[in-house]
Amino acid sequence: MNQSMPIYEKTSFGALLTMAAGGIDAYSYLFHGEVFAGLQTGNLILLGVNLGQGDFSTSLHYVISILAFFVGTILIRLWQRQPRFTQPDPVRKQWVLAYESGLLLLTALVANLVPSVLVTVLLSFAAAAELQEFRRLNGGPFTPLMMTGNLRTLAETTIDALVYHDSQALQKLKATGAIMLTFGLGACLIALTAPWLHLLSILVPAAILLCAWMMLIGHHSYNR
Repeated sequence: MNQSMPIYEKTSFGALLTMAAGGIDAYSYLFHGEVFAGLQTGNLILLGVNLGQGDFSTSLHYVISILAFFVGTILIRLWQRQPRFTQPDPVRKQWVLAYESGLLLLTALVANLVPSVLVTVLLSFAAAAELQEFRRLNGGPFTPLMMTGNLRTLAETTIDALVYHDSQALQKLKATGAIMLTFGLGACLIALTAPWLHLLSILVPAAILLCAWMMLIGHHSYNR
């Protein structure tokens, strides 16, 4: 791996992002009406199923999450287009991580006080921020919220590495495997902590994101 690669493109950093993303989606699904905060493909499928079954009130929950993700992405894009943030910059990424973590902490505070649909809006904003800002891993494209493409990459690189002995494919295989494993681990952590923390289990992905934020802060300060 290229040692000069920015910390926010390295596998260790991406693993924290996917762990948090898996936790956020698991939390929203378990506690807030089986709606995904980030996995909008799943929401579109469930929206279609519920519309087909005539369950329009449940369908509305999926519509709101999809719209919140859309608006959340626009907010981050507007932020990215600000003159001081137009170049890829660790400072901007620090602010986006702080924003995402703050939304999760706010969720922990209000989850018992407001309807689930409003909590889903906060979570979808958080998921949208992560997907819009963090889009590269080890110099290639990266989606911390969706694993279908990563599964395809895992299969492809398995063949290239093990059958055709491609050293670059082997490195990509290891990175992709780590990303998929940590995504599932994030969801697992929510399931494990939910019996004790209940709605406060959203603090688990919040803590993971704060670890990523501190990693970014520390690396940036070291290289100044």
